[in-house]
Amino acid sequence: MMDPDQKDGPWDVVIRPHAKWWRPDVKELWNFRDLLVLFVRRDLLAVYKQTILGPLWQVVQPVLTSVMFAVIFGLMARMSPEGTPPLLFYMAAVVPWTFFANIIQRTSQTLIWNATLMSRVYFPRLFAPMATTLSTMVSFVIQIASFVVIALGYQLFGTYTWQPGPDLFMLFPLIGIMTLLAFSVGILVAALTTKYRDLTFLLTFGIQLLMFMSPVIFPLAMVEKGTTLRTVIELNPMSAVLEGFRAALLGTPMEWGSLAYSSIFTVISLVVGLAMFQRIQRSFADVV
Repeated sequence: MMDPDQKDGPWDVVIRPHAKWWRPDVKELWNFRDLLVLFVRRDLLAVYKQTILGPLWQVVQPVLTSVMFAVIFGLMARMSPEGTPPLLFYMAAVVPWTFFANIIQRTSQTLIWNATLMSRVYFPRLFAPMATTLSTMVSFVIQIASFVVIALGYQLFGTYTWQPGPDLFMLFPLIGIMTLLAFSVGILVAALTTKYRDLTFLLTFGIQLLMFMSPVIFPLAMVEKGTTLRTVIELNPMSAVLEGFRAALLGTPMEWGSLAYSSIFTVISLVVGLAMFQRIQRSFADVV
């Protein structure tokens, strides 16, 4: 809008925020939606450009990780449940966990990666982490498809009958909870990283530790109810999501109470993350 204090001429325009610092301008985000599509396309091209296998790399990583977990923790340590192929058991948790971790790590760096662009051109700053999240979701869809292919392969050769039930439709709310949770944590760290770069190293280490406190390499049923360890694991909002993925994909029991806690935790995290991001991004160009 025009600044009434400017006297140099009508070509001087000052861009000022119309919304409060604690909430995003939804109308502005909608008006710039075409730019979001371009950002997603840019991120996808940056990942797969000049690679031989292209998107197939997104299949190699979770499959090899799941194979390693299946051999070490499934066959050797006997942590996987009887009647379910260890590869499928671990892949049902490795795929969503990889998606969750990738969103946080990539989103937390978006302000730093786009520092030059943001200091020269105005666009909704929230588009940078949103584009990263959406491009990461493409990889997640490819990995889920690879799980289905492997499960059908087990059924084809008669070693395991994969029979997904009605809980399979729970994948959609589970993906929503996991995506929003990772996005909210990512933008919160992104906002704080502009001033405290040490958080980048702490985040990588923290995600690795959090994986071992989540039911990725073991089923939650192995931990006795009522114990301190079980309580600590259940306080992790991703625990219920990972168990939910196994329930939807493999037919294990669904933890509805824990999912309610994860949903509430996600909403609170999203509100806090958006508020912090909105406040920091207004002075981001001066700080970075």
